[in-house]
Formats: sequence, structure tokens, C-alpha cells
Amino acid sequence: MTAEHLRNRSEPGPTRAYARQVSSTAAHPHGSRVAARDHCLSMARAVDRPTGAARYGRMFPGLAPLGTDPQLLMRAGVDGGVCDATAALDRLGPGRDDAGEAAGWPFFGQLIAHDITADRSPIMGGVDPEALRNARAPKLNLEMLYSDGPVGSPYLYDLHDAAKFLLGPDGGDVQRNAQGVALIGDPRNDSHLFALTLHIALLRAHNRIVDLLRAAGVPEPDVFDKARITLTWHYQWIVVHDFLPRLVGADLVEQVLAEGGRWFAPPTGQAYIPLEFADAAFRYGHGQIRHTYRLVAGGPAVPLFPDLVGFGPVPADRRLDLAQVFDLPGRPPAQRAKRLDGRLAASLIGLPEQVTGAVDDAAYRSLAVRDLLRGDTTALPSGEAVARLLGVDPLTADELEQSWPQGTPLWFYILKEAEHRGDGDRLGPVGGRIVAEVLIGLQRADAVSYLSLEPDWQPSLPAAGPSFGMADLLTLSFDGVATA
Repeated sequence: MTAEHLRNRSEPGPTRAYARQVSSTAAHPHGSRVAARDHCLSMARAVDRPTGAARYGRMFPGLAPLGTDPQLLMRAGVDGGVCDATAALDRLGPGRDDAGEAAGWPFFGQLIAHDITADRSPIMGGVDPEALRNARAPKLNLEMLYSDGPVGSPYLYDLHDAAKFLLGPDGGDVQRNAQGVALIGDPRNDSHLFALTLHIALLRAHNRIVDLLRAAGVPEPDVFDKARITLTWHYQWIVVHDFLPRLVGADLVEQVLAEGGRWFAPPTGQAYIPLEFADAAFRYGHGQIRHTYRLVAGGPAVPLFPDLVGFGPVPADRRLDLAQVFDLPGRPPAQRAKRLDGRLAASLIGLPEQVTGAVDDAAYRSLAVRDLLRGDTTALPSGEAVARLLGVDPLTADELEQSWPQGTPLWFYILKEAEHRGDGDRLGPVGGRIVAEVLIGLQRADAVSYLSLEPDWQPSLPAAGPSFGMADLLTLSFDGVATA
């Protein structure tokens, strides 16, 4: 039924364009199946990436940098500072720190960030913000998953079936080398159990789509490319129609889709990542990390760090049931994300060395300190300045709960704005505008995204409800395809 479902839905635009552009090439033996077509011939080819690292830019270039005393930033972000949630948690009753959305969504946001950004510069200055370079293409194209494809990154794929990803022996982990290091498109996705589990879910979804395409009669030389495009477009759809409405509100998403971006609308092929997005607004998810998580129903509640830190094999008894962090059909409601309120869980105020590496100041183990210093290093404007530019009433001193003499760091402002303008459940008007315009604008600037090539496209994979969403992708990955 599922293969027939795929067969009867229209092919994604890039697949049709690809078929017109490229004639079938001779298959080469590779194990029990033919090798996937070389990506230098594919519309999703790796050669489309910039020859050098992609650039960052400014969404609000006319605004002056805030400039804050680094010592003030460090005091705000360390243990006992205004960004530490521990003291506030002691004053709250059970469940009072929970947001409305499921706990897995900020981790999906983290994978999006890894897909479009990779900044290798140091945390503390020494780099001209205008000289920063992004090691990722600014596209929602699952580069973190596919890397250079079966030809350029063969270690990620099955020797006997090059159209599929190679998973660990029982399918519950990625492949690892003799020292336990993940063989993965982006090592950051192995940093903790949640990112890794979502990465594995995407790998399994691709492999399942390969099976469905073969059952639908797709010619073998075309299977990998069509599976990649199918998964990528469904992922892009989820970002626009499931992730963003939860994070910024459906009305803002519809407005940006209908009217385009007011502050971020790069032409096709000229996308970049705004620093206001990378170093402030899209770091919102740090404020949604729960204090503790259950991995399975009835299991113990443990903090993200150090208990669930990655960078090593995942034993079968330490794996995550995704129904604990996403609302899935037929399962009880998942754990909720932490409310956005400007405070971070204790496990993020004292990150383990596996995550931070060796640091010369203990304050750098705090993710809040790192976020605040990063915004200062990249010369971001204050939150109040951005709010005034957007025509939004800035937060009051009482709402900010912290005195910032020259203005509020944009990252902290966006978290407090979410608390007071988004009820702790979603971003407010400043943070929401930045995130919505960037994630939609990047797709429109990508010549082979669904929003660019075929904006009226609809998902071809079955959905349990009226519209395809994250729950359907996870069901596809781990339980087979949901019934339409």
C-alpha cells in the first residue's frame, strides 16, 4: 500500500528536473546492487557547495554593536547568575517549568542548526566578525546526513547496497570505528543521545524510502537520488509546516510565506547566515532543555549532561524511546520542553569536558556564558535596538529582571521576550521574526528546495493526520509507514 501511495503521488520537482538533465549512466557493480550515481551529475550534488566556506552576514546591518563588559556577561551566565535556573526551579511546583510543546523539538532545532551552520572560530574574540566563515552550505539540504554521498563519503553507506546508509549492527546506533568514534556526516550529532537518536531516525527514514521506491518500480540507478530528494523535501516541509508554527506561531509563518521576508530575502544562490540568527535567535533551544529526562516509560529521570553525553557507542539499555520526547500516535503524551524564561538547566551551566574541551576558565563550561560572549564577539546589537527597528515595544526593566547598562544582549533578550510575549512556549516578535524569515528565506534562496522549485508541492509519504509532520517521519523511521 505504501509503495502504491508513493507511485501515485507526483514526483518532487527536482527529480523531474534531474531526469531531464541527466541520462542514465552505466551501472557499476558494488556488492549485490549497483552503485549510486555520482553526485557530480546530480542536482543535489556536493559540488554545489561553495568552494570556500560560506559567509555570515548581518540581518540588521545599520544597528550599532551593543558591546558589554565581558565580566558582566560571565557573572550573568555562571552558577548562581541570572541565567542559572537552579534557584528558580526550587521555587516552582511539579510541572510548573514545563512548556506546551514536546521535549524533542529543541533537539530537532539543533539538527537544523547543524545542517546550515558550522563555525570553527574560537569563543573569545581574535576573529573579525566580518571574516567569519561557515563550514556548512546555508541550505536545509541534510548535508549533515548525506555528506558527499556514496561516492565521496562511502564509509557512511552500505557496501552491498550503496543507496542505503550503513547503521550499527542492530540498527540502534551509527557505525563506529575501532575506538568508538561515530562514522557520521556531522560529528556534532553524536554529542548527546537526543541528537544522535534523531540523526539515526533520519538515516532509517532514508533507508525506508529506498525500500518504498524500489517497491514502486523506480529504476535502480535513480533510487538514491530520488530517496535523498524525497527525504530532504519532507524535512523542509516539516521545518515550515510543523516546527516553525510551534516555535513562532502559525500567523507569522503564513505572513512570511505570503509576503516574503522584510529583513532577510537573499536572491537565489546568494544565501548567507545572519549572525543575529546564528549567535542569538536560533540559540533559543538552550533555554528549552529540561532539567531531567526519562529515556523510556517509567525509567529514571536523568540530566542531559553528563548522563546522556555522547561520543561513544550506545548500549541497548541506554537508548531513547522517541515517544518520550515527541507526541506519537497511539502513545501517551511525551515529556514537555522546559519553559523559555532566560534560565538554563544546571547541566548546561556546567558542561562536561567532552563537550567543551579543555578550558582555561571554569566559566567557559557554562553554555549561557558561551552564548553571551559569542554575541559580544560577533558584535550583535542589543535586543532593544532590534525591537525598535521592527516597531515592537521593548521589554521593560521588570520583565528583564537584570540590569544591562547599555542594553540587553540579544540572546538573553530573545529568551526573556519568549517568556513575556510568548508565554514561555514560543518566541516573541523579535526572536520569531528572525527565525521565521531566515529558515524560510534560506529555502527560497536554494534553487532546488521545494519552496523554490515547487512551492505548491505536497508530501508524498503517508500521514496519520491531515498534514504530514514530524510524528509521521518518526513513525516511518522506527515502526513502518503510518496508514494514510
